[in-house]
Amino acid sequence: MKNIHFILFAILLTACNQAQEKISPTAILVSDVNIVNVRNGEILKNQQVVIDSGKIKGISESIENTESYQTKIAGKGKFMLPGLAEMHAHIPSPPTSKERVEDVLFLYLSNGITTIRGMLGHPSHLELREKAKNSEIASPRIFTSSPSLNGNSVTSKEEAIARVTDYQKAGYDFLKIHPGIQLEVFDQIVSTSNEVGIPFAGHVPVDVGIRHALKSKYVSIDHVDGFLEGLVPETANVKPNQNGFFGYNFTSLADTTRIDELVQMAKENKVWIVPTQSLFTRWFAPTNGEELLAQPEMQYMTKETLSNWGTIKEQSTGPDSGFDADQWKQFDAIRKQLMKKLQDGGHGMLLGSDAPQLFNVPGFSIHHEIDAMEDAGLTPLEILQSGTINPAVYFGMDDQFGEIKEGLEADLIIVDANPLENLDALQQISGVMRQGKWHSKEAIDQRLGKIAEKMASN
Repeated sequence: MKNIHFILFAILLTACNQAQEKISPTAILVSDVNIVNVRNGEILKNQQVVIDSGKIKGISESIENTESYQTKIAGKGKFMLPGLAEMHAHIPSPPTSKERVEDVLFLYLSNGITTIRGMLGHPSHLELREKAKNSEIASPRIFTSSPSLNGNSVTSKEEAIARVTDYQKAGYDFLKIHPGIQLEVFDQIVSTSNEVGIPFAGHVPVDVGIRHALKSKYVSIDHVDGFLEGLVPETANVKPNQNGFFGYNFTSLADTTRIDELVQMAKENKVWIVPTQSLFTRWFAPTNGEELLAQPEMQYMTKETLSNWGTIKEQSTGPDSGFDADQWKQFDAIRKQLMKKLQDGGHGMLLGSDAPQLFNVPGFSIHHEIDAMEDAGLTPLEILQSGTINPAVYFGMDDQFGEIKEGLEADLIIVDANPLENLDALQQISGVMRQGKWHSKEAIDQRLGKIAEKMASN
């Protein structure tokens, strides 16, 4: 009988030891956190989330041996959601210093952005992409476009074939289309990109037009580019190259009854939209440049950049620019209508602010974009989806990131309040996790302070 008791005791002891051994010394426990389901908007309350080796290993209501976790993050009363994607980002290129490039990448990360899609590629960005992938730098996941394809860089079919082929071989994730490309050259770009297997995204050249662009199956059209011009009836007999700032000059000619046709074409051809609406509420808008330059986030930009922004703002919307605030209101209303209808009936929306364009500081500008999208009538859940699950689907990687789910990469943010009730909660970050590495608010604030010091002294 004693032998049986001994054997039972030994079995129980072995089981307990095995249970203890299963907890990796590198495992992280986030306790009692509320998880935001970005697919349906549900909140999974008071969950225990285990993270290890850069992955979400487990999600449960209760967990044993909590004292065995060497790293624990208190999530009580807080909300966990996937890291955001900035789908129209810019990464500095040479001669910008390595230190400044890495600081810019951290500015994105500090605001909960764990994925960026660089929209003006450079060979150095291919190296940065690998460094980010291998956790050699504190950076979001990087996808990068090719260098610009525009009216100056591709002037013939032969050049189109050569550049598209070279960029695909170099390993860029997609091609960046800029204005100025002639129609036959554009069609060659499309043909060659389909042949070699590299997608294309960006602007719609005026010689191409929005309808031909949609039929050509861009993977994304950014800035809602070309849509307003597409609302102008043929009977108006306008010259497309007189469209002004993203169609502003054609505002009074736009026939909004034509929006539904374009939205349907976007859906049929599976074209994602990146609105970058913050460009039109900050740069090209009746906003005061001095007030924008006084915002706290400007401390992370160089003095030269801020000076240039002020000058360009004055040239774009100042008293001598020809800018008309009433026309802008109509222009803005049409853009908002386009955004809302593209959300409701199009293929899908992607969150992107175009940073660092005028007054759009990397990372911080995503919150201005979120405000602008909400002002256009998108719901908090739709906006969250545009920056989480939608980008993952866009990249064909929704089995790797984009939501809080066991087996996915541990790219996430923890905030102090429910973002579905108030999207400003996304600015109340408790910490950011990228590839399973935790960046606490204290650590983030410390590095941001150092960046600000460098900018003040340059």
